[in-house]
Amino acid sequence: MGSLEDRVTALEARVAELTEQRAAAPPPTAAADTFWALDGLKRRLPEGHPGAVLYTGTVDLGEGERYDWQYGLPVDDVLAEDWTEAAPMLTALAHPVRLRLLREILGGRRGTAELAGIEELGTTGQLHHHLRQLTAAGWLRSAGRGRYAVPAERVVPLLAILTAARR
Repeated sequence: MGSLEDRVTALEARVAELTEQRAAAPPPTAAADTFWALDGLKRRLPEGHPGAVLYTGTVDLGEGERYDWQYGLPVDDVLAEDWTEAAPMLTALAHPVRLRLLREILGGRRGTAELAGIEELGTTGQLHHHLRQLTAAGWLRSAGRGRYAVPAERVVPLLAILTAARR
C-alpha cells in the first residue's frame, strides 16, 4: 500500500477525472434515468472487472431522522465470502413478529410499553424475546430505559432486504 500522500493524490486525480466525465456527459433522458445507479456503478469499474453489487438509499423518517447510505462490494468478494455467517442476521428477520417490531420502531413506537400495547406482538415475555433476538443480530440497539432504535447504519440495509424480498 502506498503512502498516504500517494493515495490522496490518486484519489484527487480520480475525482477530477470523474468530474470531467460528468461535465462532458450528455444530459440524461428518461430512458437513461432508468438505470442511473447501475450505469454509474459500471462507469466506476475497471475494464474487464467481473462486476460489483451496490445498494443505496435515502430515508427520511421525519422529526430530524434522515439516513443516507451506500454500500458496495466487488462480486468476487461477495462470492468468496462464507455466506453461512449471514444466517444469524437473516434468521432474526425471518419472523413476522420481528418484522412488525422493526416496522413499528422505525415508525416511532420505540418503548417497550408502547410495543407491548400491540396485541399481535404477543405477551410481554415474547416481546422481550424478539427484542433480544433483533438486538443480538444487530438490527436493534437499546436506546436506554426500555427504548429501542434501528441503528443508523442498518436502516437502509434493512429496507433494501425488504425491497429485494418483494421481487
